[in-house]
This record gives sequence, structure tokens and C-alpha cells, in this order.
Amino acid sequence: MARLPRLSVGGVPHLLVQRSHHQQAVFVDDSDRTLFRNLLGEAARAEGVALHAYGLLDGEVRLLATPATAEALGRMMQSLGRRYGGAFNRRHARTGGLWEGRFRATVIEPERHLLEAMCYVEDEANWAGGAAVADAEAASSRGHHLGRRQDSLVADHPVFWALGNTPFDREAAYRALLSAGLPARQRAVLEEGVHKGWPLGSPRFIESLAGQTTRRLVPLKRGRPPKSSGSA
Repeated sequence: MARLPRLSVGGVPHLLVQRSHHQQAVFVDDSDRTLFRNLLGEAARAEGVALHAYGLLDGEVRLLATPATAEALGRMMQSLGRRYGGAFNRRHARTGGLWEGRFRATVIEPERHLLEAMCYVEDEANWAGGAAVADAEAASSRGHHLGRRQDSLVADHPVFWALGNTPFDREAAYRALLSAGLPARQRAVLEEGVHKGWPLGSPRFIESLAGQTTRRLVPLKRGRPPKSSGSA
């Protein structure tokens, strides 16, 4: 069966994961992460992509972003991968590709999934194992959302603003979400959505996407199609 094209819809948040080739480190030190953030900002502005959260793990990039058009996210990642890959190889005297094929992403209904997607991207409890970094906050937008620093890369989504009337209220509410931790079931839903590329949201939300893409939005039913009444 032919692989479906990646689902991408303008004006809707996407949760995106780009993994490194063979789990190799693509961020060796803070200089690498600073370079990546700078290139990410340039590519996002050039293509019209609003970044709501990011996490730069040693061997993985996680982004929560809203592209202005269906093509913007793919163009941003293509430019970013090419420019960062070349700079990383020159800096560390290496050759070869950095990334594990194309990135994976899912479209999410913001009212249902945006805050848990932010936690998935920024929660240091999710950064365990081979993808861990020494200082998760320094490598993510977590500090921005907790009021510890201003991050020019980040464009806060209205759902985040709805957490409170003041910055202090929003930061306190989000800190409580991070402290509670992302339940395993919600994490599994997000990871499956990213891996398989099916949109996450209510039936009404998924139906609303149908007019913006020709791509199938739900998986086909398993098994053979039922026989017609005239079949022998």
C-alpha cells in the first residue's frame, strides 16, 4: 500500500517530531542548540510558521507549531535540516545525514490537545533515556512559559493565554500542569498520532479539516470489504 502524504493544514496547530539518524546526537553542546534555535527562527519567519513550543533533545527535535499554509511546515523543516546539517557537519568534522528520513507530525484540535502537547514537548520528565539532555529547560521553551525568561522564538497560542488573565496566572496554571505530569495514556495518544499521522480531535474538528485537504483523515477499516447482496 502506498504511503499517504503527510497531513498538513494551514492555520491549525501541529505536533512534530524529527528524530536523528540511528539515534546519534545532533546537539553536542549549547553552541549547537543556539545555532539550531537561530536557524529555526529564521526558517519559521520566512515560511510563516508560528512556534508555540520546542524541545531540543540530544537526538530528537519536538515542535508545536501552526503553519500559515499547508506547505509552510514542510518548507521550514527542509530549509532547517539542510542548513543545520551542513553547519553541524562542518563544526564537528563529520559527513553524512543527521536525520531519520522525513519528520512525523499530527494535526491537533487546540481546545482538546494543545496544552498536553506543550507538556509533551517541554516536560523534562519525558526527556529520559537516550534522548535526555543535561539541562532540559535551557534546550526548550519551558522557561518562557514559566516566566523565567523571554523567548523570541515563541508565539503563545490563544489556548495558553486562556489559562489566566495575567502572566502570573498563566505561568502558575501551566506550572501546575507540568508538575502534575502528562498521564501515560495522553502521552501514548500523542505519540501514536505523531507516528501514524492521523489528526487528533473531536469528530467535528476532523470533519472541519476535510474541506482543507484531499488526504484521508481516518484509517481504513481492517479486513475485506463486505460482499454485496448480489454476490454468490
